[in-house]
Amino acid sequence: MTIPRQAIIDVLTNTSEHLSAEDIYLAVHKVYPAVGLTTVYRTLDLLAQIGMVFKFDFGDGRSRYELVEEGKKEHHHHLVCTGCRRIIDYSDFIEEEVKLFRQVEESLSKKHNFKITTHQVQFLGRCSNCK
Repeated sequence: MTIPRQAIIDVLTNTSEHLSAEDIYLAVHKVYPAVGLTTVYRTLDLLAQIGMVFKFDFGDGRSRYELVEEGKKEHHHHLVCTGCRRIIDYSDFIEEEVKLFRQVEESLSKKHNFKITTHQVQFLGRCSNCK
């Protein structure tokens, strides 16, 4: 584990927000000024590839990241405001959604001979402040 990798994981561990690479860079740079933005991008790509972070596209032109913490963070999905770009994590109806998605994943896997390893759910709309 390299210092930049550990620093990025530390930043993601200590936030409940969905940070962009630039946000993560600014936080890491405060502690490790030698770590560059390119290193942060490469490291985030690597961590996403090996399944240590989730990478999200919430439609604002910037990827957002969230640490994968098995057993620590409950399974959740996202509501994304297209006005102010606010991201709301929700876990309401998760049991029902998980059951439904398992059925859909199983059917899709069989039909297309495709192994599904994860999914992302986000609903786009307007928050109470923007509607």
